[in-house]
Amino acid sequence: MDYFPIFLKLQGASCLLVGGGEVALRKARLLMSAGAELTVAAPELVPELAEMARRGQLEHLCSCFEPAQVQGRRLVVAATDQREVNRQVSTACQALNIPVNVVDDPELSSYITPAIVDRSPLVIAVSTGGGVPVLARLIRGRLESLIPSGFGRLARFAAGFRDRVKAGIPDVERRRAFWESVLEGPLAEAVINGDEATAEQAMARRLEEAGAQAPQGAVYLVGAGPGNPDLLTFRALRLMQQADVVLHDNLVAPELLELVRRDAERIYVGKARANHALPQGDINLLMVELAQQGKRVLRLKGGDPFTFGRGGEEIETLAAHGIAFEVVPGVTSASGAAAYAGIPLTHRDHAQSVTFVTGHKQDGSIHLDWPALTRPAQTVVVYMGVSTAQELCRAFIEHGKPETTPAAAVEWATTERQRTVTGTLGNLPELMSRHNIASPALIIVGEVVGLADKLGWFRRIENTADTMAD
Repeated sequence: MDYFPIFLKLQGASCLLVGGGEVALRKARLLMSAGAELTVAAPELVPELAEMARRGQLEHLCSCFEPAQVQGRRLVVAATDQREVNRQVSTACQALNIPVNVVDDPELSSYITPAIVDRSPLVIAVSTGGGVPVLARLIRGRLESLIPSGFGRLARFAAGFRDRVKAGIPDVERRRAFWESVLEGPLAEAVINGDEATAEQAMARRLEEAGAQAPQGAVYLVGAGPGNPDLLTFRALRLMQQADVVLHDNLVAPELLELVRRDAERIYVGKARANHALPQGDINLLMVELAQQGKRVLRLKGGDPFTFGRGGEEIETLAAHGIAFEVVPGVTSASGAAAYAGIPLTHRDHAQSVTFVTGHKQDGSIHLDWPALTRPAQTVVVYMGVSTAQELCRAFIEHGKPETTPAAAVEWATTERQRTVTGTLGNLPELMSRHNIASPALIIVGEVVGLADKLGWFRRIENTADTMAD
């Protein structure tokens, strides 16, 4: 982050605003709405600022800026149209470690003022680091339309019960789960709609029930999709924000982990061919152990849990131990890679079926159903085939596929790191080696690969004629 987000308490704090024009007026309204004791330094004031000074709402220093004016201030804002004056304000403040904002000049500012969605006491701040304030305002506009005004009422209601909930549910994890269930259910709707009497009665019942219940753990097998955070389902994102502990592997893009609740425990259980951070059996039992402790466990998997994700093995263990679980499907890696590479998995002219296979079995072999995989008019997507690409392509050819059959490898599909190498069964392994294609990557075989040059829309295609590209 270029800026650390923070909310300052300004009630009763002495703040200085340098400038008396329309921009200064907007900043004065904002500072006064936060309870600041405001002093405005400017030779002249626009009429509304002058009226505020006349009513005693702010103090007016009728003078040009002087460095001594910043002494003792909690916060300073420079809103003049003279950059040299603004620079003097910035220099004086930073010498005394006083936070200073120069309007529309991040270079001179030690903090920036975000776009604000005000549902007090709920306040949402949006910032682009001072670089594109219009974008911040556009985002604020979207949030304004999504967040009902009643959310402020809900925040006040919840704050009123904070101490009672803390006393009734001492365990931190259980208390967090309680609040999440309350703030997303009918009780919250009653508050938002103004029926606080009904909500208070319901809250008292919920507290009594929660105090008598033992913590209930659960496991959520969540498909994280092929890597692009925009392809997550709403359900997946919601559970990622609620989980107490997250088990993830090397197929989950780092960008996706940033969406997990920040105070959730993260456990890496990565599995690569012949290199397991934890064996699968240990992962299964770890989920059981964590759930038995009353934790909400998120098993975050690249792609879809039931498509070469070992989700079936994991929930068999959970079911055997009586652990509650839920499976949240995700965009499969095959679907994501094909779509973002411009390779339709089926096409009326080229492929009437599609088959997903894994490039190696549990014993390390690649003894597949080759007669089925080499049938005409189909697409074959190979998972976990990077390390055996040479053997795979050779086997396709040996079992009857022409070596001129189009084939592609898609690395880090749907992310900014995506690279697509296109060739044929005869030369794809060499191309993958030349371009250092590594896992996570999928191999796609079939006539539909020939459409990638024309339909590839997301990233540049690499082929035999290309040099290394990004």
